[in-house]
Amino acid sequence: MTDILRVLLPVLLVGVALLVLRRRTPVLFWWLVGYPVVALRVLASYRATMDACGLTVPASAVRRATARMMGRQAAPVPPRRSFPLPTGSGLVMRLRMAAGQAPEDFNASADRLRHAWGAHAVHVRPTKPGTLELRLVGWDVLADVRPARRRLAAGPLCLPLALREDGQWHVRDFRTVPHELILGATQSGKSVYLRNLLCGLARQPVVLVGIDCKWGVELAPFAARLSALADTPDRANELLDVLLDEMEARFRLIGLSGATGPGAVLTSDVWGLPETVRPVPVVVVVDEVAELFLAAGKDDEKRRDAMVTKLIRLAQLGRAAGIYLEVCGQRFGSELGKGATMLRAQLTGRICHRVNDESSANMALADIAPEAALAATSIPAQRPGVAIVGDSSGGWSRVRSPHLTLDEAAAVCRDTAALVPELPRLDAFRPVVAVESAGPSTPAAAVPTARPVTE
Repeated sequence: MTDILRVLLPVLLVGVALLVLRRRTPVLFWWLVGYPVVALRVLASYRATMDACGLTVPASAVRRATARMMGRQAAPVPPRRSFPLPTGSGLVMRLRMAAGQAPEDFNASADRLRHAWGAHAVHVRPTKPGTLELRLVGWDVLADVRPARRRLAAGPLCLPLALREDGQWHVRDFRTVPHELILGATQSGKSVYLRNLLCGLARQPVVLVGIDCKWGVELAPFAARLSALADTPDRANELLDVLLDEMEARFRLIGLSGATGPGAVLTSDVWGLPETVRPVPVVVVVDEVAELFLAAGKDDEKRRDAMVTKLIRLAQLGRAAGIYLEVCGQRFGSELGKGATMLRAQLTGRICHRVNDESSANMALADIAPEAALAATSIPAQRPGVAIVGDSSGGWSRVRSPHLTLDEAAAVCRDTAALVPELPRLDAFRPVVAVESAGPSTPAAAVPTARPVTE
């Protein structure tokens, strides 16, 4: 009996240690246990699994003839594969599809491959004609999202904001997708996504402009880093006029750059200008867009129609001038007035958190990917921060933002207040920041936590 206990006790302790490791640090557990087990399973059962999923093709005539000469039957041929390489959240293989196969065939069998190999999820992504990438995810990476490493940012105006369900980061690139629509109900995680966005931009030389018609309660904590803040519809209308003047001035600068001599470099946007004369990028955050467009009478309707027209002009022409829009709200529909649908068409980036009605999900995603709108309506309330991200190309993915409290985000904006660029046109809208008696914030307060999103 004592000998049995001596054998079982270490085994039991190792099992408990592995369970704790899997719960506390799933990445380390994956590298130590998960990847070797899954990789061996894939290598051992690859041909049989592909055959069972209908992803094989008949053998070539030469192979069939050779098999007949040896008195055997030629087995179906699976796609050629690379060695399964580990990633931070799973493993990846590159497959060379056989003649007649398409990526859709593998997408249809992704769930069967997941069960056959014991993975949490399988994602298929075409890389070039005839080749695709098969990515296996070892665990639910959206259960506990940690902040991204700074090195993931590829350059200016590129921010890793949310982790995708395939283990890769969703990077917000303003130069590729200049304008974005963010929707989400109360307690859906929309505010946390916006905080990550503002904190990422606050560390860069960018002009941040806020429009928050709920008397500034959402954006006022970030006032130390904002170059302008409008907290009423009237002030927002005036601020949009100033932004249009700034956009026109930048277009005149772009036009003059090509007339300075025969050696001048022609350009159609501010990014082609020399750094010495290039204007600083401007990001305009419109929080709770429905409040901006509420109309109680005819005068309010005229102001609303004027503001939506100005936003459409900024969305249509702002990219070349280095002016970008982030439009946020609980819902976005045609009831906001004339031009709302036209404005939505310019907001090519889409982030849809849990919403209160199906029409909001359709307004956000149905025009680019109907199945994405269906996925947005199935986001559980118990998982705040989960959202569906899509773009005008039709691609979409499920993502989740790392948790960032309001105090931490405000601390980042206070610490980066010295980076506010000079833009004289916006001086009249510069928010007044109260001096805190608590003293300067500590660097440790600016580090996001890894708790599940609750706001």
